[in-house]
Amino acid sequence: MNKIKGNLTPPKILVIGFAIVIIIGAILLTLPLATEDGKGLSFLEALFTATSATCVTGLIVVDTGDTFSLFGELVIITLIQIGGLGFMTFATLLFMLLGKKISFKERLVLKEAFNNISTAGLVRLVKRILIFTAIIEGVGGIILSIRFSFDFPLPQAIYFGFFHAISNFNNAGFDLMGNFSSLTSYVADPTVVITISLLITLGGLGFVVMNELYEYRETRRLSVHTKVVLMATLILTVGSTILIFLFEYGNEKTMGPLSLAGKSLGALYQAVSPRTAGSNTLPIADLTYPTLFLTIILMFIGAGSGSTAGGIKITTFAVLMSTVWSQLKGKEDVVLFKRRIMIETILKALTVATSGALIVMLVTFLLSITEKGSIFIMYLFEATSAFGTVGLSMGLTPELSTFGRILIIFTMFAGRLGPLTLAFAITKRRKQEAFHHPKGNIMIG
Repeated sequence: MNKIKGNLTPPKILVIGFAIVIIIGAILLTLPLATEDGKGLSFLEALFTATSATCVTGLIVVDTGDTFSLFGELVIITLIQIGGLGFMTFATLLFMLLGKKISFKERLVLKEAFNNISTAGLVRLVKRILIFTAIIEGVGGIILSIRFSFDFPLPQAIYFGFFHAISNFNNAGFDLMGNFSSLTSYVADPTVVITISLLITLGGLGFVVMNELYEYRETRRLSVHTKVVLMATLILTVGSTILIFLFEYGNEKTMGPLSLAGKSLGALYQAVSPRTAGSNTLPIADLTYPTLFLTIILMFIGAGSGSTAGGIKITTFAVLMSTVWSQLKGKEDVVLFKRRIMIETILKALTVATSGALIVMLVTFLLSITEKGSIFIMYLFEATSAFGTVGLSMGLTPELSTFGRILIIFTMFAGRLGPLTLAFAITKRRKQEAFHHPKGNIMIG
């Protein structure tokens, strides 16, 4: 692991940087002008909200639309934008505006932030990220503003349109509809559902994928990473939409009263949002158990590596599934799109998935001890949502105890940065083994 200054490695800089952004945001949200009642939030409520916004999660202990003033909402949307794109993206933008050259030290941190393979072309990538973001959020904001203008006064419609565009492109899931209702009133609205679903999907592809798609007209080639992300995203989205449509078709509390088109839109949104946006058009607590379990799986998987989304990442899931399939077929190599996957990649995928599963299990176990009066699936759902930085909840979040809120804060932080980044930030620099032990065999299965 390359060092920057003293003992500050890139993972440590990312952890410290995100922590500083969260603390500043929390302090701002405790100010009287941050809330409608002029009292501000308690520090724990502010810390929870700031962590949820910066880690682009969307779990809330107070309703965003009802609680915060314009100042408070602007603080939240700023934290979402910084958290989604990464504070190093904005630091790089500032350096460029000041005419400062991006040093190799900063490039190492950018490489870690985007989970990139090398430092080559990172500054150009950052510039394109900012352009892509401005265009996508701008177009999404305009479309949503026009749609919301039929329901709200024009200034409020424009504000709502761009707030929800930024929130959902960054996979945050914060909304301004009030009363913890999210977007349930727009469940059968094709403009809102399709626009926000596209924003969520684009934000979850990953900036490297978006950049390769942009350059495809010249290069006429896509890396195996991009192919895996695109194919897995398509399979999970289509497959989950079909399953949720079947699971919720006759559920009178969710999609039962809707038309066929409304049911299709409701199923689509519920399939896209868990990876990992967090807004919802169907009442989460009323979903059937099969849909809830499927949602937990989707939240744990997440979206693309180097994106605004959380979870173990869709590429990790694809590599693990391919490894299992290769073993079942008796093949030595793991192959995706006619490319052999390196053993280092497989081991990293296994480590990320196992670490994530252990975190979710531990948090679920602790919540089952400290939070009384709820069913078990609510604890598992909450823990997975926090780790996957999703923001969906069955209603447990506002009822969390002090310990439960602190636990979820740490879980959201770990989920946004990733288990490996946190581990590399805490542990000492990895050293090459001076010698190798003799090989040993263990019976498996």
